[in-house]
Amino acid sequence: MRVTEETRTRVTPAANAGMVPSSLRSQIYADLRRRLQRAEFGPRHRLVDTEVAARYGTSRMPAREALMALASQGFLQQTTRGFAVPDHSSRDIRDIFAVRRLLEPEAAAAAARNLDEDGLAALLAARDLAREACGNGDAEGLMEANIAFRGIWLDAVDNSRLVETIEGFRDHIQTVRISTLRRATTRVVVLDGIEALSAAFAERDAAAVRAGMHAFMDAAEAEFFDAVKADGRDEGQ
Repeated sequence: MRVTEETRTRVTPAANAGMVPSSLRSQIYADLRRRLQRAEFGPRHRLVDTEVAARYGTSRMPAREALMALASQGFLQQTTRGFAVPDHSSRDIRDIFAVRRLLEPEAAAAAARNLDEDGLAALLAARDLAREACGNGDAEGLMEANIAFRGIWLDAVDNSRLVETIEGFRDHIQTVRISTLRRATTRVVVLDGIEALSAAFAERDAAAVRAGMHAFMDAAEAEFFDAVKADGRDEGQ
């Protein structure tokens, strides 16, 4: 499949479909959400409503509403001094990976049974974007392709409560992205996982998708802790 600008637009999830696109809050929300997903802000980075308002040339209220919406979805944490990018301890990361392993392989298997032809086409387009980004050493592009890929298969899960629970771990996923996706070895792990899952989804093989998701998550966890060691951080913290 040839990757075009139209394809890029189609496979990138909408920043916030439930908000009025023209509102100032929506614009600030969408831009900050995109930047958070692309790991432009490191753990504990502070975002203060007055500073955000000044940056976007608006009043404090739309900026604060956008920050609160991001906090409600796990992208930020509210603090006494504004909002901050979440920072999980290594123990937290291990515990949340354990919970995600109980949920995501089964959700992905359900998606394999439900995915229609349009969904599969979008999934394979996201895979092609991931290939292109990895080949170019483009960490940002791979992040975007990975976000799109994940969003597409989640959209095919017919259990809304399960999806809501999985989406509750956005902050954990963001922490892992920030720590790892700029590493060349991680980019290979991510592409390998997307390739294996794409093949299984294309065959509508729920068992293979389940196994592929388990393997993907095992590799992602191992890569995260390799990054922790490389940075000289304490895994027990």
